[in-house]
Amino acid sequence: MFYWLVKSEPVKYSWEQFEKDGQTFWDGVRNYAARNNLRAMKKGDLVLWYHSNEGMEIVGIAKVVKEFYQDPTTDEEAWVVVDLKPFKKLKKPVSLVQVKTDKRLANMDLVRLGRLSVQTVKEKEWEVIMELSETKI
Repeated sequence: MFYWLVKSEPVKYSWEQFEKDGQTFWDGVRNYAARNNLRAMKKGDLVLWYHSNEGMEIVGIAKVVKEFYQDPTTDEEAWVVVDLKPFKKLKKPVSLVQVKTDKRLANMDLVRLGRLSVQTVKEKEWEVIMELSETKI
């Protein structure tokens, strides 16, 4: 299993809306690095849900339930989506400030590649985020 992080502005699509919907496809990615990460996601992988711009914190965990396919919002074949389902809300959100000040997370994509909307998360980083959020899987 691999771990990922996706960013969503809560005013556009919040964790709360995601939970109400029960499932969504992750669309609108128009960056090749982020697209390649979507292509690498496998069914069952876990995904951190990060509220960007407002809140700026990791708030939940989603699960990949369908691997990549053509983005239905565009005719351009280069762009893909994956289907995600809510898995678990974090017991305590983990803020960007916490991530940036924790030395164990210094090399996390969220710190190094701040603008990338779909990111990899290493297993050790995942474990630190679970610790900071006081969340058990």
